[in-house]
Order: sequence, then structure tokens, then C-alpha cells
Amino acid sequence: MHLKNLHLLQFKNYGDAALVFSAGVNAFVGTNGAGKTNLLDAIHYLCLCKSYFNPVDAQQIKRGAELFMVQGDFERNEVNEKISCGLKRGQKKQFKRNKKEYTKLADHIGLFPVVMITPNDSGLILDGSEERRRFMDTVISQTDSAYLDELIAYNRHLLNRNALLKQIAETRRYDPALLEIYDEQLITSGHRLFAKREAFMADYIPYFDKYYTFLTGGQETVQLAYQSQLSDTPFEQLLKQSSDKDRLLERTTTGIHKDDLLFHIHGDMPLKKFGSQGQQKSFLIALKLAQYAYLQQHKGFKPLLLLDDIFDKLDDQRIHKLMEMVSHHDFGQIFITDTGKERVKFIFNNIGVDVNLFEVENGSVAAHA
Repeated sequence: MHLKNLHLLQFKNYGDAALVFSAGVNAFVGTNGAGKTNLLDAIHYLCLCKSYFNPVDAQQIKRGAELFMVQGDFERNEVNEKISCGLKRGQKKQFKRNKKEYTKLADHIGLFPVVMITPNDSGLILDGSEERRRFMDTVISQTDSAYLDELIAYNRHLLNRNALLKQIAETRRYDPALLEIYDEQLITSGHRLFAKREAFMADYIPYFDKYYTFLTGGQETVQLAYQSQLSDTPFEQLLKQSSDKDRLLERTTTGIHKDDLLFHIHGDMPLKKFGSQGQQKSFLIALKLAQYAYLQQHKGFKPLLLLDDIFDKLDDQRIHKLMEMVSHHDFGQIFITDTGKERVKFIFNNIGVDVNLFEVENGSVAAHA
């Protein structure tokens, strides 16, 4: 699969821009703030119906404009697919595949898989468990539409149960029958999601180990693990044990919404505290490359790979290894941003790979002659 072209209208800092891509490596070069990352985000938008960086759709509209449009032609399994999306202020977002609008956006997720690597990913290490669960959910959802439906159902059941706990506290009226119904709904969805997450991690961790070892030459020992309360105790038992605590705090304190991914280095030392910037960056890149491999395995074709400003905080050896790997091995179309045109040319000349260069300046973009 690859993206043949991209057309932007009033998207972020772009007025009107049209680009034609190669099926290999495409690089956007220019100064900070020129709009390089916005091009990657437009591609992400076409693939997953949303911005990678900002969940508020209306904020993608260029300042002073009333709407935005993003359109692109993908070639997938030798078939052309035209994807377009648009939003007018105050109206509902429209998303179309081959000029036919989706009845629900979830039907689009997974058709055009994409992996983005960006400096913002540091939140996976530094922020709370919600970020890591979201990462896990995003990967699985691109390969399993039933998972996304189940996740939506679980969150709805969780909301209902929490509302009832709050109501019990406010009215001092305890309705065990209704709470039992909500418990059963939560337990059913929770066990299904837990099983899918366990299966995902069993496939995913070997990919992660492989890529981290490659990036670091096997010089560092790290560990990735899935942590869930359901690993040791059935969900129904957890809810019974936490019943009094839940009523006191007016929220559900146990369940798969508390799951986490554990990142360790040198045995059992938290990467967040004991990993250098270079080690953390290598860890994040290995996480995303493993995501790519997992998606390729389960989709049967190569996703898009978007690399945003990733050369910072990586030494020359790791940069060379990374670019050599993604350019020569099991990777397809790649999009890269960087501030240094000569650096990009040098890196790819060094490994004997052609790169399609675009120069970006103040919201305008031109193919490099």
C-alpha cells in the first residue's frame, strides 16, 4: 500500500497545496514552524480519521478560514482508493471513500494502517498509564474492528457504573440489583478485552525485542511487560473486593481501564527514571517499529511509516541503523521530516537509497529539483 498524492485546502497553516509522492522515501525539509509536521498529520488524518496531535477537529481549520479539506489517492492491493475528509465550522465532519460517505467512522479504521513516530511520543514513557493504554488500543483497533466496538461498550458500561456509584452516594439508596447488572456488563466486556490484549502482547513483544536489539547492537537490556489486575484475579472477584472502596470513592477502582505497560531498563529499573534520552528514544522507536511489524503481519500488507523529526537525540550510529533498516528491509512507503536538507541527502546517499525531497516554507511546499 502507498499514498500516491495529497491535496490540502485550508488545513492548519496551508492554504492550498498538492503533492505527488514516490512509493519509497519522501522527506519534507524546512525550518521549525514551516509546516512539515502538518503534512504528516494530514496523512495520519486520512488514515485514521483524526489528527495525531489535536483531538479537536475544528482546530485543524486554517485561521480565518471556514473549512478544511484533505484528499489523497491510495494504491492498495493494486486498486486505487480515493479518500477525502472535510469539515465546516459548526458542522459535522465528512469522511468519504471513493466519494461514498461513511455511516460510521469506525468502519474506516484499519483500512489504511499507519504508524507515526514523533517527539510527542515521549508521553508514552513520561505520562500516566492512559497514554500507554491508548497506544495499545490504537494498534489492536487497526487489526480488529470487534475490539474497537468492545472497547466502546466497556467504556459505556464503566460510565454507567460510575454514575450509579455517584447516585448511591448522593441519595444514600443502594440498589444491589442494578449494580449487579452493570457489574455483569463490565465483566463480560472486560474479559474479552483482556484476552485480546494478552494475545496482542504475546505477538508484539518479540517484535519489540528484535528492533531494540537491532537499534542498540544488543548493548542494552530492556524489558516491556503488560500489567493487568486481571492477570492474577478474575474480574468479578476484583469488583467484589473493591465494592466498599468503589462506593466510598464513587468510581470503579478495578478493571482493565487500570491496565498499563511497564518499561524497564537494566533489569527492573524504570526507564522513565533511569534511561538516558537516547535510550528512551530508542525504546520509543522500537515500540513503533514493533507496531509496524504487528500491523503488517495482521493486515497482510505494509502500513505507511511517518517519521517526524526523529534524528534529534539519536547518535549517528543509531540514525544509520534505523534508516538502513527501514529503507532496505520489510518496510514500504516512508515519510520523514527534518530541518536539515543536506543531512537527509547525506544519510540516504550513505546507504544508497533514493529520497524524494520536498522543501517546506511558511505553509507552502515544493518538490526539490
